[in-house]
Amino acid sequence: MDAAAVSAASIQAPMQNGLQTPAPAPDFSAWSAARLAEVERALDAALAPQAPAALGQAMRYAVLDGGKRLRPLLVWAAAEAAAGAPAATLASATHAAVQRAACAVELIHAYSLVHDDLPCMDNDVLRRGKPTVHVRFGEATALLAGDALQALAFELLLDQPDAALGAALALQLARAAGHLGMAGGQAIDLASVGRRLSLAELEDMHRRKTGALLLASVQMGALAGGADAAALAALTRYGQALGLAFQVIDDVLDVVADSGILGKTAGKDAAADKPTFVSLMGLNGARQYAHDLLAQAHAALHERPVAAAQTLHDLADWVLHRSH
Repeated sequence: MDAAAVSAASIQAPMQNGLQTPAPAPDFSAWSAARLAEVERALDAALAPQAPAALGQAMRYAVLDGGKRLRPLLVWAAAEAAAGAPAATLASATHAAVQRAACAVELIHAYSLVHDDLPCMDNDVLRRGKPTVHVRFGEATALLAGDALQALAFELLLDQPDAALGAALALQLARAAGHLGMAGGQAIDLASVGRRLSLAELEDMHRRKTGALLLASVQMGALAGGADAAALAALTRYGQALGLAFQVIDDVLDVVADSGILGKTAGKDAAADKPTFVSLMGLNGARQYAHDLLAQAHAALHERPVAAAQTLHDLADWVLHRSH
């Protein structure tokens, strides 16, 4: 089974986190499989194996053959909703811009995982069911691979015919990845070990660390798809709720799933004495909070009708009921 098929299976798999739901509709399964295959081909083409001194190998190891690709799927779903048209009918220039955005967010996500797994951060040895990059290639190469993946993401966005769109997409991604987003959230996370955070503090941390890139995926897809102001606002509300819900479910899975299902070390947050939604709310309380957040995400898609938004509804349901 190739990487795209594996990723498609992970999106469509029965859910194991205690929140049962019907399987996604066949149309969603077909849509996600097609988009995943296309994203996988584009990532493979973008990641040059000839980078010096095993750097290219480490970059490819970090990105290919694993991962749910939720962020690229959100880019594509938001773009189709904004354009009011499926991917197959988009103008070639729009299609290419959306694909670049989809690849860029996945590269940033992969770089963040490589760096988060380092001994100076979370010190993890398992990611996507295989040894982490620093375990496989050494810490120095892992650090450089993450740096190179980050640079490649912005190269993809800025090296396109529509310079204004490329700059807008790059700005959105930079804000999500920097001190206002992922990096800031990780800093709060490291400083919060052993502390009990309030709900507002915990939400702020995870809206940055996890939610910012998921929100950026939706917003970048909307921009590339030509969203007007009202559609962008509705999609932003959707992305904000979805991004936080994803982390709540992540905290639930860290408690109820095992490492073989997760593809990463289970129970590590509790072992590291990190504040989580489960430690704050309890398991059932966290599950209910995730339900409430996803209800907000669904509602956002109805506040101002967004054409062709069913895949965004399906992705929200998948986030709530995912098994890893």
